[in-house]
Amino acid sequence: MAMKRIHTSPDPVLAGWLVSILEAAGVPCTVRNGYLGGAAGELPLNECWPELWILDDRDEDLARRLIEGATSAPAADGPAWRCNGCGETIEAVFGTCWQCGAERS
Repeated sequence: MAMKRIHTSPDPVLAGWLVSILEAAGVPCTVRNGYLGGAAGELPLNECWPELWILDDRDEDLARRLIEGATSAPAADGPAWRCNGCGETIEAVFGTCWQCGAERS
């Protein structure tokens, strides 16, 4: 059993969100470099990014699947639709019109 770095991101909020997803699935993990952003400039920028580490490398496959599922864009569920309220064309992944706020019918 060894710790393993599983993900890096310039976004500390994303790192924290991924920790909550992994922990909810029973994968113990931690964030390293969470407060190193202030050293950017003195250190290379990507060396200051938060790193997500799993505590048991046997959880790697599950952790990678969870991260992939959480960070991948949702698949479009059909063609774009036209809003009945204002006539705006809206991408299929959205259920509410961005222009007028009407719900998809």
